[in-house]
Amino acid sequence: MGKTHLAIAITMAMVAQDQVCRFFPATTLVQLLQKAKAAYDLPAMLQKLDRYALLVIDDISYVRRSELETSVLFELICHRYERKSLLVTSNQPFREWDDIFPSGSMTVAAVDRLVHHCHIIGIKGESYRQKAAAARVSSDSSDPPT
Repeated sequence: MGKTHLAIAITMAMVAQDQVCRFFPATTLVQLLQKAKAAYDLPAMLQKLDRYALLVIDDISYVRRSELETSVLFELICHRYERKSLLVTSNQPFREWDDIFPSGSMTVAAVDRLVHHCHIIGIKGESYRQKAAAARVSSDSSDPPT
């Protein structure tokens, strides 16, 4: 099971308990927040996202390391801190999050807020996508030519 599948399973368990949740690929969420900021509507957008008991940010490591992109993500993390739940997936350990945020101080502050009340689930192992692709290649090569 991969990190996105696990995030979806946790989200579905909360939905089964009548919790309102929202799942976003990180890049999609950042684009939405950037549009709101450009329209001077970011505070209203953050309030709108407060209706979700759980907000999932999937694959945060794909967000580009630009001030424009990560500043809105940082504002979201700060806004939800100690108020509402965030579930964040990443294929990078925290020590490599300097690649996500443009400054070390922003990275430390974001990680600090995320880990303060969190449960960290580390997933180690071979990528299931690569494993499935290798199995397909292996089975294709064993099929007789047609």
